[in-house]
Amino acid sequence: MPGDEKTAGYILAGGESSRMGRAKALLEIGGEPLVLRTARLLESVVGTATVVGGSGRYQPLGLRGIEDDFPGAGPLGGIATALRASEAPWNLILACDLPYLTRDWLEFLVRRALPSQADAVLPINRLGAEPLCAIYHKRGEAAVRSAVGRGVRKVTDGLAKLCVDRIEPGEWKAFDSEGLLFKNMNSPEDYEEARTKLERGALSREK
Repeated sequence: MPGDEKTAGYILAGGESSRMGRAKALLEIGGEPLVLRTARLLESVVGTATVVGGSGRYQPLGLRGIEDDFPGAGPLGGIATALRASEAPWNLILACDLPYLTRDWLEFLVRRALPSQADAVLPINRLGAEPLCAIYHKRGEAAVRSAVGRGVRKVTDGLAKLCVDRIEPGEWKAFDSEGLLFKNMNSPEDYEEARTKLERGALSREK
């Protein structure tokens, strides 16, 4: 699957991280910045990883970055930017603050999308869709950019005109026995919890 021209990977890292108090993308888990950890995961699944939200900010980490076409428009603007920049039909787009993602889950998401006629494949949680861990077809670009241009900021509202293939909890929970898959890091407490869980898990696997 890596290197397949049908897929590309993007990381949304343009937020202000106001609740965290510092750039979430650069927080380290196991001595590795989260954005780099996410990029390596993406590369292992689709072969590419481009950061949306700073063309030079992450260059010292060896990562390719592009400027957000809609700075200040939130994640929906980042999705529109990724779809504009991509040359691949399907685009796996992830927020930078999802530390519990796994390769098995992302590979399943890509396999689900490739034969789909939908514009996007989104997992559904009990609180609604998870659009920042989803895969989007290039053909949805115009609708998403139009929504951003109209001032839409809520991501799910911006996807309203897309044909969406939903992955219900009964399917994705096979990859997430602890219920953490879509848990993001909004606060220092979230970060400390993730670092403790993941670093402890890595140490256990090394023994």
